[in-house]
Amino acid sequence: MEYALHHLRRVDSTLALWIDQIGPCTLQRQPHSFATLAYAIISQQLSLAAARTIRDRLIERLGILDPETILATDEALLRAIGLSARKSSYLRDLAEQVIRGQLELEQLPALDDEAVIAALTAVKGIGRWTAEIYLMFALERLDVLPAADLGLRDAVRLIYDLPHLPTSPEVRMLGERWRPYRSVACWYLWQARRMILHG
Repeated sequence: MEYALHHLRRVDSTLALWIDQIGPCTLQRQPHSFATLAYAIISQQLSLAAARTIRDRLIERLGILDPETILATDEALLRAIGLSARKSSYLRDLAEQVIRGQLELEQLPALDDEAVIAALTAVKGIGRWTAEIYLMFALERLDVLPAADLGLRDAVRLIYDLPHLPTSPEVRMLGERWRPYRSVACWYLWQARRMILHG
């Protein structure tokens, strides 16, 4: 990680100031698992608190988040726990694809980033952003740039003192200088935004 920070400081003097202020990168890994993907689907368009509440209810009622349990659970129970009909169908599609072998989770670490994204986005309810976040936090890929992330775009606006919210292509263009450590740069940008907005 020290080499990554050295590289980012060298290629981006603005980001370097924030790296020095924030300190060591503590990007926390999530398990590479069905449950992590299920939680990614659950959390879409919800606050962190609401998503965690639904996840905790699922675990409390079902005991474990795995494909077999999801498919064996009555639709009415999933709805009572707080899942929308759409997210319930997304979870079932994920479970079915894993059970049928259409999505081979154990094979993902051996694939390159774009192949992982292609495999994950074949599941209903998993878009490119979710796949990129999974690459970063579950597969620990160091050169991922989720340029459509609204928080990241706002961080770029704040830190680089832009007059407008940058577009995804503009974020990608800026991020070229961070290769091959764009995931690390993103983590620092998210932390910097949090410090600016919340002190």
